[in-house]
Amino acid sequence: MKYPPVEVFVWGKLACFTRPEMKVERVSYEVMTPSAARGILEAIFWKPEIQWQVREIHVLKPIRYFSILRNEVNSRASSSSAQRHLKGESAYYADEDRSQRHTLCLRDVAYTIVANIALRPDVQEDEAKYRDQFRRRVSRGQCHSMPYLGCREFTASFGPEWPADIQRPNINVRLGRMLFDLDYQHDGRGTPRFFEADIQEGVLRIPETLYRRESNDVSGRIK
Repeated sequence: MKYPPVEVFVWGKLACFTRPEMKVERVSYEVMTPSAARGILEAIFWKPEIQWQVREIHVLKPIRYFSILRNEVNSRASSSSAQRHLKGESAYYADEDRSQRHTLCLRDVAYTIVANIALRPDVQEDEAKYRDQFRRRVSRGQCHSMPYLGCREFTASFGPEWPADIQRPNINVRLGRMLFDLDYQHDGRGTPRFFEADIQEGVLRIPETLYRRESNDVSGRIK
């Protein structure tokens, strides 16, 4: 049985969906990326039997930018460096590794995420079971981890539907190449996949063909 997509309303004070071509300074896309939307859905409800497939992202407020300077560290944490620190073989001082970076983020954002629940090929359960669980968690405000809007410090609120008093803006923007998601290999490395994206009348639509390829890859691995 083919079920209609589920929807969740998300909003927040700040958001940053970083364009990957910006190497040093963070510059946000004009709208949430599909991978960021999937991350929010998985933070609310995740099961190994299902896969979230984001179909549409509705922009419910005008696109507004906000510029901030943040202190960030240059180095990335690794398990080997952590082991050395625990053994006392080395020390880390954040003051010596800190730099100030500019971030062009979004402010006062609100979206409706429209997504399908795709069952893994070996799952025999009815999709309705997972749809009901998701809706109950959204209505109760429950989540496995705190959802965020691109950066972990930009936390997101969520609810079952957006208020009727919010007038959705008629936005039409060509976004160019947008990050769809990462294809992870057996060695743990992720290869980015992009698609040509644009907002039409306030809606970003994700091509279904991108998920067909994902489904074929999953089926091939299971066999």
